[in-house]
Amino acid sequence: MHRHFIMHKPFGYLSQFVTNQSKRKNKKLLGELHDFPVETMAIGRLDQDSEGLLLLTTDGNVSEYVRSKQVEKEYYVQLDGSISTEAITQLRLGVEISFEGNKYITLPCKSFILETVPNFKPRSKKIRDDRHGPTSWISITLNEGKFRQVRKMTAAVGFPTLRLVRVRIGNINLNNLISSNFIEVDQFDI
Repeated sequence: MHRHFIMHKPFGYLSQFVTNQSKRKNKKLLGELHDFPVETMAIGRLDQDSEGLLLLTTDGNVSEYVRSKQVEKEYYVQLDGSISTEAITQLRLGVEISFEGNKYITLPCKSFILETVPNFKPRSKKIRDDRHGPTSWISITLNEGKFRQVRKMTAAVGFPTLRLVRVRIGNINLNNLISSNFIEVDQFDI
C-alpha cells in the first residue's frame, strides 16, 4: 500500500530526508517536519531557497509520471526589477540556459505578469526592501524541470529571481493547503 503526501515546503529546507554529505550536515531536511515512511521520496525537488507545493510518495511510478512532461508545474516568481513584456515573450518562446555544462534552449512555456502581489506569508528570511528598487511578480508554467530552471530562465532575460514559490502541479494547487501545511491523500488527482 503506497502513501502520498501534499505539503507546503517552507523556505530553508532541502527536498530530501537524509544526507551523508559533510557540507550539508547543518541543513534542514523534510524529515524534520513530519515522520514520513522510510520509502518516501520528493517528486520534483525544490531547492533550499524555494518554497511551495511539494508532492511526496512511496510509489516510484507516480513519481515518474508527475516528473514527466505530461504534467504542468506552475511557479509564482518575484523578480528584481519591473519585467518587460519583451522579457515575458522571451520566456514563453524559450531561452538559452546552461544545463549540466551545456547550452540548453528551454521548451516554450506559459508566462504572464501577475497584476496583484500574491498573498503569501512573509518569508522567514527577508528578501530585501523597496529602497533597492522595484520588484515584479510573474507566473511561469513549465512541462519540464531542469536543475534551477526557473531561476536560470529569469536571469537569462535580465530579471533575477528573488523569491520562487511553486503553486501548482497538474490539478493540485497550493491553495489546497490553506488550513494546513501538510496532508496525506489516498492518491494524487493530477
